[in-house]
Amino acid sequence: MHTDFLIIGGGIAGVSAAARLSQHGKVTLLEAETNLAHHASGRSAALYEPRYGLAPVVELSLASGDFFRALPNVLSPRGIMILGRPGEDANFAHDIDVMHLPEVSFDAARALVPILNPETVARVAIADHAWDIDTDLLLQTFAREARNNGAEFHQNARATAISKTAKGWRVTTDTETFEASILVNASGAWVDQTALMAGISPLGFQPNRRSMARIPAPGGHDVTNWPMMFGCGETWYAKPDAGALIVSPAEEHPMDPHDAWADDMVLAEGLARYEECVTEPVTKLLSNWAGLRTFSPDRVLVIGPDPTDPTFFWLAGQGGYGFQSSPAASQLAADLITNTPPNASAALVAALSPARFS
Repeated sequence: MHTDFLIIGGGIAGVSAAARLSQHGKVTLLEAETNLAHHASGRSAALYEPRYGLAPVVELSLASGDFFRALPNVLSPRGIMILGRPGEDANFAHDIDVMHLPEVSFDAARALVPILNPETVARVAIADHAWDIDTDLLLQTFAREARNNGAEFHQNARATAISKTAKGWRVTTDTETFEASILVNASGAWVDQTALMAGISPLGFQPNRRSMARIPAPGGHDVTNWPMMFGCGETWYAKPDAGALIVSPAEEHPMDPHDAWADDMVLAEGLARYEECVTEPVTKLLSNWAGLRTFSPDRVLVIGPDPTDPTFFWLAGQGGYGFQSSPAASQLAADLITNTPPNASAALVAALSPARFS
């Protein structure tokens, strides 16, 4: 089977790219698992906070705002709260400066989240410029657009061999062979392995585990309108989730690519940090899970053709920003692949290019 654009990876990066590229030619997407968004994309905290991340990431996230606002029901109000304990003034000041959060009184914060502990929370900042992302709706919107334009999604289709041809690329799975003019590497934690399989030098991506626990609503409170809470310096975070709370130790533990699971000790340590800031102890876990957040060496996304072969395109290193940057990131990828002048600045294109590692 020949296609114009062959995408390896069915997370938010690959699916959003499929939607954009489907306007320009035949798209085929290969996903190794039985369902889309099985790994990191399916385990996201799902917040649109466009000031979160380094400058190029922030620029992509801000550029995604119009897309989100134009899509009904994909965003819903959440808000964000940063908590600082005694002795954490430097981290607290850094976080609220970067994320544009005004400091508020403890009483004002506790009126919103009544379980905050006055003995351990010294400073609080709150803002409303953060929204929940309906990740399934966003993913399905992109997937529907791609399929409506004739894109084909193949699941249970793990690439087992990749070779260069006179016309582009040949990718083999256990059951089929695909040929394409352009190969898009959107394979998440496996991007370097995909590159090696294709004879392209890896860029040094590092997958990092992040664990999550789902706990009952503390003290029986209605948590529906609580903001997402962060310990300053991102030492933990908690977010309402369907009447419960998800709490993360916010760890970044280097891992080889695999189907990640939570570490009990790491979860316990993170829950303890969360408990230090609240008055309600954690007495029960409803569930837990983990995902791999994959970063490039400079922690900025990589979007662009490989310097050694322009038909091999990197769309990788989303880290914790994949959903919130996906509208702008996928549009930039499609523009670069189709030689369309991008809306993104030349400085941003350079900051995201894989050529920066050459």
